[in-house]
Amino acid sequence: MTMLKAEDLNVYYGPIHAVKGVSFEVNEGEVVTLIGANGAGKSTTLKTVSGLMHSRGGKIEFMGKSIASVPAHKIVQLGIAHVPEGRRIFTLMTVEENLDMGAFTANTADVEADKERVFELFPRLKERRKQIAGTLSGGEQQMLAMGRALMSKPKLLMLDEPSMGLAPILVEQVFDIIAELHKAGTTILLVEQNAEMALSIADRAYVMETGRITLSGTGAELAASEEVQKAYLGG
Repeated sequence: MTMLKAEDLNVYYGPIHAVKGVSFEVNEGEVVTLIGANGAGKSTTLKTVSGLMHSRGGKIEFMGKSIASVPAHKIVQLGIAHVPEGRRIFTLMTVEENLDMGAFTANTADVEADKERVFELFPRLKERRKQIAGTLSGGEQQMLAMGRALMSKPKLLMLDEPSMGLAPILVEQVFDIIAELHKAGTTILLVEQNAEMALSIADRAYVMETGRITLSGTGAELAASEEVQKAYLGG
């Protein structure tokens, strides 16, 4: 079943045409990744899906319903959680308070159980539950941003550059967690500059260049593509 379908998205920053006629889809249970160089329009595409930006024309459907004009906070309620580039945690709140903020659309009876599930996935956060979030390391802040998104029990989890700025060992940890979430049934749309890691866990992938999708296929097909290897995998 198609969970998310975007058709002919055209997004502008003032006069700059950042996303040019982009179409893609995410099926239920998949990991789909958008790869491409910095400035290709990947983050803008995610922001458009989550209602933070708007396309001039085109369609966005989630679970068969149009969400193109739905406000961002309502999109979270529909089941899309967006972990933005740069983490954007609440730095002056504790780890636990950040998680509570992620649960504002959830059933209050489930919040403690959901928090325990996040702590199982991220034991480091449990150890630091009373710590001020701004004092966490970069890797811990990324875990917190992902944990906060999971508190809304998303049907679709969108991750924007989760490995950015992290040491290689932490990158592996973050991707292990993404694979674990996928295994547990979460559908994931991943934007990632680390193309090798992204393609290794993706069911399907799209390559974006200067606002357009130029290639698509399975993760394995694109990882084996000479064009992708030359441009993104150092081949």
